[in-house]
Amino acid sequence: MNIQLIPKSGPQRVLAASNFVYTIGSGLHLTAGVLYFTQAVHLPAAQVGLGLGIAGLVALAIGIGVGHLADVYGARGVYAATLVVQALATAAFVLADGFWPFVAVVCVAAGAKAAGLAARSPLIRHHGGDRPQEFRAYLRAVSNVGISLGAVGAGWAVQVGTLTAYRLMVAGNAIAFALCAVILVLLPPVAPGPAADGPRWSALRDRPYLLLTVLDGIMAVQFKVLTVAIPLWLVDFTAAPHWLVSGTMLTGTVIVIAFQVRVGRTVDSPEAGGRAYRRAGAAFLVSCALVSLSAGLPGWAAASLLLTAVVVHTVGELWHAAAGFEVSFSFAPRHATGQYLGVFGLGAGLAEALGPGLLIALCIGWGRPGWYVVGALFLLTGLAAPAAVRRAGVSRPSADTRRAGRSPRDCEGSRPGRRSRV
Repeated sequence: MNIQLIPKSGPQRVLAASNFVYTIGSGLHLTAGVLYFTQAVHLPAAQVGLGLGIAGLVALAIGIGVGHLADVYGARGVYAATLVVQALATAAFVLADGFWPFVAVVCVAAGAKAAGLAARSPLIRHHGGDRPQEFRAYLRAVSNVGISLGAVGAGWAVQVGTLTAYRLMVAGNAIAFALCAVILVLLPPVAPGPAADGPRWSALRDRPYLLLTVLDGIMAVQFKVLTVAIPLWLVDFTAAPHWLVSGTMLTGTVIVIAFQVRVGRTVDSPEAGGRAYRRAGAAFLVSCALVSLSAGLPGWAAASLLLTAVVVHTVGELWHAAAGFEVSFSFAPRHATGQYLGVFGLGAGLAEALGPGLLIALCIGWGRPGWYVVGALFLLTGLAAPAAVRRAGVSRPSADTRRAGRSPRDCEGSRPGRRSRV
């Protein structure tokens, strides 16, 4: 199975380059963003979790509205605007010297991030070829290359531990977002699609799609395990060296870079997506159990156990991401990609809103038992996903065929003559 290292399409190259630069900045923030506010700004971890939860709630509705704007007015300009706002909000982190200033800046940053993800979806679908899910998986692999580079810089900031080092990290993050917007100038604009008959906000009336959104959102809390729970657990509860915060992030990103496209291509139908969700839930349960056992061990043993847990967790992450790409695109009408993917982004917004506080309360506040509760939550969500996918598939073909003028097989994202997948 050959994997294209550089896309053949010019627009795909521009999107990949922009995404790469963006995720270098994201790697800085994902690895040490929470530690910046707890270690440099000296906010209590509980306040940081609460602030991130408020920001996630703010971001929930923004993604839907901006996704609809991208469908109606053109995705490139809307996406670039969200990046500029995100860059300015991230730069303002250095001014957040208390709880409410912190809440203000993270709300703007989280809202702009959610809006950008929704606005980018029509670009991916338009320039992604016959199988935009495959291009989306490729972008995720590229993302993790950028994140790994950002994680190295974040590891330096965490090891040095000074306010200046953390502020340099924040500045690098903001600059990356701004450069990402500049690169988008090279991308051909996507003309807005024609208005469709029927309710304006059809995605919000699509109950099977909303159910999938909720389940994916619960599962998406797993992303905060690596960026919130494990860094705090490692620093406060284990004897592992602090630089391993970057080591855990790099381990996960290398695995995603190497295997996301391959795993994605095996998830080539909504039904396969349901099964992938189920496997992901089981992997997350095992990973959470391993993390809980790292407390109280010698440094080398704790480090080994944490790295093993990250490997298992990342395998689950590969399945979860591939499942999300498949069901979100397969069940979204082409004319309303931004709106539908904006709604599906509510799941990630749910994770942003509830994930940090939930994980801090259970895994950090409660300790070992909390890790098992979180793992069980992931397992149960994965077990529920296949039935939700079947329910969405029953109602999907007739509605999408009327709107797009395609066969039910085409509406499932299939392509004649080959087995396809992300």
